Amino acid sequence: MEVNLKEYPITRYQGSKRKIIRWMSQVLTGLDLKYETVLDGFGGTGTVSYLFKKLGKTVTYNDLLKFNHIIGKGLIENDYDLLSENDLVNLTNYISERKIVERNFQGIFYLDDENQWIDNLTEGITELFGDQQHKQALAYYALFQACLIKRPFNLFHRKNLSLRTNDVVRNFGNKTSWEKPFDSLFKQFSDEANSLVFSNNKMCNSLNSHILDLDEYGYDLVYLDPPYFNLKSGHETSNYHKCYHFLEGLSKYSEWEGLINQDTLIKRLDDHNDINQLTKANISEKMEELLYKFRNSIVVVSYKEGGVPSIEEIVAMFEKLGKKVFSESIHYKYALNHQNGDAANNREVLIIGV
Repeated sequence: MEVNLKEYPITRYQGSKRKIIRWMSQVLTGLDLKYETVLDGFGGTGTVSYLFKKLGKTVTYNDLLKFNHIIGKGLIENDYDLLSENDLVNLTNYISERKIVERNFQGIFYLDDENQWIDNLTEGITELFGDQQHKQALAYYALFQACLIKRPFNLFHRKNLSLRTNDVVRNFGNKTSWEKPFDSLFKQFSDEANSLVFSNNKMCNSLNSHILDLDEYGYDLVYLDPPYFNLKSGHETSNYHKCYHFLEGLSKYSEWEGLINQDTLIKRLDDHNDINQLTKANISEKMEELLYKFRNSIVVVSYKEGGVPSIEEIVAMFEKLGKKVFSESIHYKYALNHQNGDAANNREVLIIGV
């Protein structure tokens, strides 16, 4: 199948596979793998799940973060529901009573009137759609994208509103997008969300669980894009919980205020205290546990060179399970990361155990 990138969501998230989705499709198609049901275990941006849905597969998207899970409901699970013009009017006219963003995030990420708008829109999403989960998910998608595009670097890792407001010469960012009204951005991304909805006549769904808690049965192919830990660095390069805590808070709006760590400058959510949390210290053990868990499926691991565990170690884990292993790689430069300072040698790798 020919991949048309214009048909895929522009996610604005770190680590998105959108730019290499055509290559991934060619690799998977070239191996002539026989599969109908797919689990995307670390769903993230949803781009790869969207590819599998386009390929006509029965897709289960999963992500531990609720805001990502919601995107999965809107774009992967949803086959028909769309946002109407009336929906948008009702949402943008809703007045919030809770005012959580206005009260907690003054001067951190957005201007005061923008904080007020975010409160109104978010509470409207939760109150107006009731049990219309797919419409709610599309509205959240549009809200998330609007929030991201107005942030320097599309992140929430620093209190840096001044990068937007200071009158200085910049060599980064898009001031036009930063200053575009939220109403206009929300309409733009609502239209985009609607354009991404389609049915492949299969029962796709979106889950919100830790991957080790999922049932291992029922998936012909399991795609894994785990957190990446650089062998040479003590810093995590893709901690979504820290970089996108604001979006996660929006997805938990009614309970958000009680989850905020008020001792942090950026009002982060308290960290997960999950017994299965993936860290640099345990990632090799957890990776082996994952591959064993899904040993009866074709497993595709998306990875980068220089990580923990190494590519060679992952291959050895597959071989220990009696798998035949294939690997393919492509040069790829992440927009925000530049592959940990070594963009010239950056390789994105697919490791496939059959």
